[in-house]
Amino acid sequence: MPTIEEFDGFLIAMYFKDHNPPHVHVVTPNETGLVSINDCAIFAGSIDQKFRREALEWIVANRNRLLLLWGQYK
Repeated sequence: MPTIEEFDGFLIAMYFKDHNPPHVHVVTPNETGLVSINDCAIFAGSIDQKFRREALEWIVANRNRLLLLWGQYK
């Protein structure tokens, strides 16, 4: 699972050949949430409240980059 970005306390990653919809994994010390790149919805798991806002804001700001990576990893 390639790490796309690492923050203080959590990371954002993608699996190679993962299922649709295009998404990232937000991995915190206690939880993992799957977040749709297109609409930033958490559709599986959950993200610690402490990290949620920063993670979702980063995904929105980097949406185009993430979609390009999704295409490469698919």
